[in-house]
Amino acid sequence: MIGIDFGDKRNARERIKSFLLDSIPSLLYTQDINSNKSIYILANLIDKGATMSEERFVSRGFVGRRRAGEKKDRIPPGQYLTDDFPVLSAGPTPYTPLDKWTFTIDGLVKEMASWKWQDFLKLPMQKYIVDISCVTKWTHLDMQWEGVSLDTLLEYVELDRKAAFVTAYSDGGYTTNLPLADIINGQSFIALKYDDKPLAPEHGGPARMVVPHLYFWKSAKWVRGIHLMEKDKPGFWETAGYHNHADPWKEQRYWND
Repeated sequence: MIGIDFGDKRNARERIKSFLLDSIPSLLYTQDINSNKSIYILANLIDKGATMSEERFVSRGFVGRRRAGEKKDRIPPGQYLTDDFPVLSAGPTPYTPLDKWTFTIDGLVKEMASWKWQDFLKLPMQKYIVDISCVTKWTHLDMQWEGVSLDTLLEYVELDRKAAFVTAYSDGGYTTNLPLADIINGQSFIALKYDDKPLAPEHGGPARMVVPHLYFWKSAKWVRGIHLMEKDKPGFWETAGYHNHADPWKEQRYWND
């Protein structure tokens, strides 16, 4: 970790925040930095040499730009607007009985955390209105979801300082990889509902990891957990030639984009 003397725990949070702001002026923090876990992750990533840009740690489809401007300004280049919710999958839709469903955080953590379905339902839920863009070129604005923030889930584990990437894994064997920095600070959530109804299996139910600021294949359907890693490991579509990061505003569809 960064060499900070935490001292009195009552003042540690404010002094870490001040350290980050004084030492890294380009880092514009959100309210989520008030979470000890977010501070830990940010300090960890900074210690590992992660690049912090002047852009906020939030997605264009989550807060900020999504609410501003005309609809055309919210549609990434090369995309068309739709009100539909197309169903696209690499294989058959898995159906896992809820009494056998679990969600797990493992890998580079001191101790893994796992929830059964009924326990997961007791976690704090939030409603989200986000813009979603698929690599197949459709964009749907103001999609309404309900679920649990990844920030909330990460509060239940102690991360190894080497943790910098995650693999989201799902029923059916699907995986997708993401930098840890892309799922914290309100940028991702585990969705259980869409349009005030339980998430349908064809759309990834009972639970889908939603990462609105990246192309939709990064939002793993039928998600069952995330695995923390030191080094990046391409997932299903990434090994098939799709872009490793998948920013729709940069049209990062394939490896050479």
